[in-house]
Amino acid sequence: MALLELKGVTKIYQQGKIEVPALRGIDLTVEQGEFTTIFGPSGSGKTTLLNMIGCLDKPTSGTIIFAGQELGRLTKKGLAQLRRCNIGFIFQSYNLIPVLTAYENVEFAIRLVGGRSKREMHEKVMQILADVGLAGLENRKPGELSGGQKQRVAIARALVKEPKLVLADEPTANLDSKTSEEVLEVMLKMNQELGTTFIFSTHDPRVMTYARRRLEVRDGLITQDTRGDGASVSH
Repeated sequence: MALLELKGVTKIYQQGKIEVPALRGIDLTVEQGEFTTIFGPSGSGKTTLLNMIGCLDKPTSGTIIFAGQELGRLTKKGLAQLRRCNIGFIFQSYNLIPVLTAYENVEFAIRLVGGRSKREMHEKVMQILADVGLAGLENRKPGELSGGQKQRVAIARALVKEPKLVLADEPTANLDSKTSEEVLEVMLKMNQELGTTFIFSTHDPRVMTYARRRLEVRDGLITQDTRGDGASVSH
């Protein structure tokens, strides 16, 4: 079964009396375990599409099915619960809580989900921090970390609750080339070892070289769908 299905998804924003279409009819199926990037020029609809997938915004029309659940049938509380338990987010600005340590930032995410003892949470947080290369830095606050280290904390925070899907919006935008590659390698390792599905929104060609599927979005439509084997589907 597909992890994610979008059928005829549109999004129209109202600016005064003017309607601005951001998505014009998106059809998309994403399987479990994909490592996929969405790319296109500014204003093409990439971020809007990511927001729809992440239950952060609702489509004007069309259907989104995530893990067998039709999102349009869920209440606001139901959407929040689905998002909290099943979707991790990684942002270009990291969005870490500055007064919390790396450990506490990651622990906060798993506390929101619940269902684990204090010991289990501690072990999980320490393990994921080690997995992303932050062993020994647990007690540092964001202001004491480099950009690459902050992004690793953000990755750990997204993955600690073992989500079905991780959405990354321009995750390498504030990183240099070497750090970008290191961060991408961490995410690829998590994808391969845990089977977590990753979807990126990016302008960065480095991200696209790592992706096994590349979706080009222009004017609110998917115009190209290219697989790692070179197969390409025009829309």
